[in-house]
Amino acid sequence: MRRLALSLALCAAPVWGAGAEDFVTLKGHGGPVMALAVDDEDRVASASFDNTAAIWQGDSPTWLEAHDAATTAVTFGPRGALFSGGDDFAIYRWQQGQPQEIGRHAGKIRALDVSLDGAFLASASWDGTIGLWSLNGGTGQQITVGAGVNDVRFDAKGRLFAATMAGQVQVYDTPDATPRLLAEQGFGINRLVLSQEGWLAYGAVDGGTRVIDMETGAQIADFTLDRRPILALAYHAQSQQIAVGDGHGYIMMIDTRNWTIARDFRAMREGPVWALAFSRDGSRIWAGGIHDVIYGWPIALMDSHQAAGNETRSFLQAPETMSNGERQFMRKCSICHDLNDAGQRRAGPHLAGLFGRAAGSLPGYRYSRTLLQSDLIWTDETIDALFDQGPDHYIPGSKMPMQRITAPTDRQDLIDYLKTATKLPEDD
Repeated sequence: MRRLALSLALCAAPVWGAGAEDFVTLKGHGGPVMALAVDDEDRVASASFDNTAAIWQGDSPTWLEAHDAATTAVTFGPRGALFSGGDDFAIYRWQQGQPQEIGRHAGKIRALDVSLDGAFLASASWDGTIGLWSLNGGTGQQITVGAGVNDVRFDAKGRLFAATMAGQVQVYDTPDATPRLLAEQGFGINRLVLSQEGWLAYGAVDGGTRVIDMETGAQIADFTLDRRPILALAYHAQSQQIAVGDGHGYIMMIDTRNWTIARDFRAMREGPVWALAFSRDGSRIWAGGIHDVIYGWPIALMDSHQAAGNETRSFLQAPETMSNGERQFMRKCSICHDLNDAGQRRAGPHLAGLFGRAAGSLPGYRYSRTLLQSDLIWTDETIDALFDQGPDHYIPGSKMPMQRITAPTDRQDLIDYLKTATKLPEDD
């Protein structure tokens, strides 16, 4: 498709001390960035694999810690409230930094959206339901969809649109109504954006970015490229642009006035684009992915910037550069754990001084009740059993994701590596 330059009147007002033409980074998370949102005050909210959400004013984050697993969804609501959902199945409302649990699913939560009147929060879950939670003191309900739900969006009429893992876009005119099937295809649909002009765009596992009529389902445009899957969508109504993020690290900008690709930019040097959000004025696109950093590109100058992520994540290092024990750690453990007490935010506690340490005993980390009540001591034998059986069998109820190392020699190599890498200086 031919490329056009967006003829947008981009605001030159500074973004938190940076000019609209400046590339900006927000640093502080200790894991991949899974979701982003921006409010009317241009605050950025982020959700991360490190189990936290954050609200950024300037480059200073307010950390929001309540989830017991990866935080995967954020959205702003009335009166400055932020809502977050995670792999722990829980939904929290945050006001002045304090959490209130307002709902819970039986599976991981993938998306959240607040109705335009501020009365309801909708949640999409892999348990095959949509949660509909009253924000005015009423009771909530869950709508059975029959397939995992990846995204939910309210339109201006209060109708609810859902994207499913079964490749459907469904429309609920009311919560109790039988859903209408607006679109169906052979691949799961990951993301939705809606417009007040009557169209809907969706991004799918097959790499398709398709635009359809919200009433009839008739196709308006198809921006399918040979990059898959589509993992993130964002829409800015005033500047009439859609941002599309995919598994190859590209951000594609679509001009909805003439349905053309205005820009197609390699945004991430490594890994996918999992999260996108426009600044309030539409001059900047915020993006998150495999790195711990949130990147903010000025849209007018995107093509003049290099792909972000110069430093290679530890778990992406070339296998031939590491011993087998280090390779096992990088693949199975490094996304959640640091080897030393560097003070970096991570989903799991640091491993410095691991051998001989009681499980659940490191000060300052929010352990599961299972580990807090455990009498487990980390030794050669218990670490071997952990990876032989897997955390969900060896210590069921902990926060640890399912990780197994089936070969005894690989487990022993990991243990030998950890004995050296986690040794404290005073133990020498």
